[in-house]
Amino acid sequence: MRDFVGYANRPPTIRWPNNAGVAVNFVLNYEEGSEYSIGNGDGRSETALIEVNAARVPAGSRDLASESMYEYGARVGFWRIAQLFQDRKLPLTIFAAALALERNPEVAKAIAATDWDIVAHGYRWVEHYHLDEDTEREHIAKAHASIRQSVGRPPEGWYCRYSPSQYTRRLLVEHGGYSYDSDAYNDEVPYWLDVEGTQHLVLPYSLVTNDAKLLAGGGIETAADYAQFLIDSFDVLAAEGKKTLRMMSVGMHPRVLGHPGRVAGLVRFLDHLAGRDDVWIARRADIAAHWRQAMPPTGVAA
Repeated sequence: MRDFVGYANRPPTIRWPNNAGVAVNFVLNYEEGSEYSIGNGDGRSETALIEVNAARVPAGSRDLASESMYEYGARVGFWRIAQLFQDRKLPLTIFAAALALERNPEVAKAIAATDWDIVAHGYRWVEHYHLDEDTEREHIAKAHASIRQSVGRPPEGWYCRYSPSQYTRRLLVEHGGYSYDSDAYNDEVPYWLDVEGTQHLVLPYSLVTNDAKLLAGGGIETAADYAQFLIDSFDVLAAEGKKTLRMMSVGMHPRVLGHPGRVAGLVRFLDHLAGRDDVWIARRADIAAHWRQAMPPTGVAA
């Protein structure tokens, strides 16, 4: 059943650590190598989040340009963004498609050497609403086991490509290895749901403050555009955060934001946040842990 009410005009009155009003979570989506491709047996090449608006290679043939753009994310973009967060000693969340980590042990090793948290982004970067229930169950289990093997620690959360299926949330609870999911865009703070008698935590994500907008042709095309949009979004949340807490998810992709002319916008946004006492820059796991402690499910209407 859809919920159009949520917290309504009764938002949570708790605060983030250090009395911050806004929790900002930076998410690096690592999908390179798990996308649709002839080599993966899909019968077609990936057309999403690449530098052209329409595929130019005949259907059924390898799109070597698309493949090369994805390789850029793994070979260059990941390392540029990772180094930026390491240099600034900032926390980062990885949304990882498990097969992508299997195919790049160097990236998996680099993640393992950090305290970044990991959210399973599927075993493959494919739409779960195209999978039947048994196949989806298998993908959810394989993603968990594969990421644990690749990185040495399991994913805590889950996030589908774009949208879950009608089965996803129930299958996550059934699996038992995921303590929350981010398959929702309907709020700016976490909330609890009853999933067949189990209280399940949801940490909403955002496709608004997401670098995919840089390829969408909607007016956010340069580093300056991107930086200003993030700054404006944060400033509104910070003003509201004086009265009620907010959460801001900044989604990034190595093959998109990892290019030098775009990552400059991220640098400007990080500069805008530096030294402020009204923001908590946190891993997604930290946000989930804080919510469980401050807003346990028994205290929230499902």
